[in-house]
Amino acid sequence: MFLKSYAVGLFSLWCAGTGAAPTEGIGKRDLNSFIESQRKISLQGVLNNIGPDGVKAPGAGAGYVIASPSRVDPPYFYTWTRDSALTLQMLIDEFIYGNAALQSKIEDYIHAQAVLQTVSNPSGTFLPQGLGLGEPKYLVDGKRFNGAWGRPQRDGPALRATALITYSKYLIKNGKSKDVKNRIWPVIANDLSYVGQYWNSTGFDLWEEVLGSSFFTVQAQHRSLAEGTELAKKLGVTCTGCDQAPQVLCFLQSFWNGNYTVSNTNVNIDRSGLDGNSILGAIANFDIDAYCDSPTLQPCHSKSLANFKALVDSFRTAYAINQGIPAGQGVAMGRYTEDIYKGGNPWYLITTGAAEFLYDAVAQWKARHNLYVDETSLAFFKEIYPAVTVRKYNSGNENSPFAQIMRAVTAYADSFVAVAQKYTPADGSLAEQFDRNTGAPLSAVDLTWSYAAFVTMAQRRSGQYPTSWGTRNVAGPPATCAPGSTQGVYVPATAAGAPPVNTTCQINVVFNVNASTYFGENIYVVGSSADLGSWDIDNSYPLGAGGYTAERPLWSGSAYLSAGETVSYKYVRQENCDQPYIYESINRTLAIPPCGGATVVTDDAWTGEYGTPGSC
Repeated sequence: MFLKSYAVGLFSLWCAGTGAAPTEGIGKRDLNSFIESQRKISLQGVLNNIGPDGVKAPGAGAGYVIASPSRVDPPYFYTWTRDSALTLQMLIDEFIYGNAALQSKIEDYIHAQAVLQTVSNPSGTFLPQGLGLGEPKYLVDGKRFNGAWGRPQRDGPALRATALITYSKYLIKNGKSKDVKNRIWPVIANDLSYVGQYWNSTGFDLWEEVLGSSFFTVQAQHRSLAEGTELAKKLGVTCTGCDQAPQVLCFLQSFWNGNYTVSNTNVNIDRSGLDGNSILGAIANFDIDAYCDSPTLQPCHSKSLANFKALVDSFRTAYAINQGIPAGQGVAMGRYTEDIYKGGNPWYLITTGAAEFLYDAVAQWKARHNLYVDETSLAFFKEIYPAVTVRKYNSGNENSPFAQIMRAVTAYADSFVAVAQKYTPADGSLAEQFDRNTGAPLSAVDLTWSYAAFVTMAQRRSGQYPTSWGTRNVAGPPATCAPGSTQGVYVPATAAGAPPVNTTCQINVVFNVNASTYFGENIYVVGSSADLGSWDIDNSYPLGAGGYTAERPLWSGSAYLSAGETVSYKYVRQENCDQPYIYESINRTLAIPPCGGATVVTDDAWTGEYGTPGSC
């Protein structure tokens, strides 16, 4: 009976909607064959995008992961700290599952990231305060990216630390504790210092659009600190910043509004808060050994399930290709329904991420041999198993309600994969998005994260789960949340290949300038200091418009300059459509206080010509 109803469900998905017909080739195979084939294609797609020998990553340094080979519209031929860390987490798991050939890629990554940590960039320098660790992306050879961008982004250090902790635990298990302590821990320690120091500061979300507090980021930050605490104990070292883990966990609880997870808070945007980052955070936080009521908010948590239903329901009517798909079956999933980037379309990695979320939850219930249905999660279960009631379900024989619910949730997960299958081209290539009306792939081609997300989904479906990261033993949140910060300790990881950088005494300088701009125009500061580009516009310091309002058109940036020097500087407008830069008509001078001096904040106003939008 179950198999028959499941087959009918999948058939209705294939036939529903106004989108494109299933693709030929891979798209028409049965789901098991598709996943088996696509997993291999996706793993190779990832490897193609990793330097130095990835066929689609020419010029990329060893261990650097490019986001996509796409160089224009959109230009994704860069290496992102977040995307790279998530990709390496997948590769590390694949290595642990038995693919020994991947170890060289992991080792290259460790060296590359040790070096990258020390690269000065628009988010700041590595020394003395670790600010540069919050830089989201770099050129593919590891050099700084100097363009205007949403920065800082605070999820990257946490995710990188978590990936390297996973690899470190494998090495320790295989008798290589000394190597971990001497070579890999220093890289991890820098990232954990950054997390512990800046977790309570706002940053841009994983979509690089919203300045505020992100559920995805906070969830990643907590895991890194909690897991770092345990690794430090094993190695007999100090984990600076890890003492902040309970407060981060406390803050994580604040994103729940009683009905779903508000994925971005402390922001001024007109959106519901329903966002795919909430399920991506849960699957990155997955622990097979976790209790479902864990405050780490695992996939099987009642609040996570309620949020999943609310998010999926928001997309049921958002896209033409979802029309006609009944409740209880998977749909194409995007970032958030208000999205306008590239027209606001479904993403492959979020659609397969929805499936992975459900596979994770099933695995956790089976590992616990029970599940609790409460009022919060009831609507989620009702949609796929109408006979469900509020109570505890214990595991039993194959006809037990528990077993039936497990099959129903697994079928629900499979139906999301079937959506991805329907809109995957015959050659298995995965772009960033697929069209909301036709299902045709669009935006960046061969997106590394799309490929990595497919592999992790396939891992979970096949019963491959990472070892527990210790959720049962983490310190719980305090009764009352409080903001906090632990001063980080930042030391170049020279044993892993970082250069032995050092710094003279520096003073924090905040450049504030009121400069009215049009959409697409950016403001930089350039000056005589090396940190301001030594008058080279290509190395100038980009300012951010996070505090820009109609009342005060503020552009701002925080830099560290050498104490005691006198700096000449001016502001510069970067025009759209490749128009020439517009420089201020005056030179400014700033005297930096001697060592130990207080932060300097400028209060400038643009002086000179204004720009006009181009017609490109």
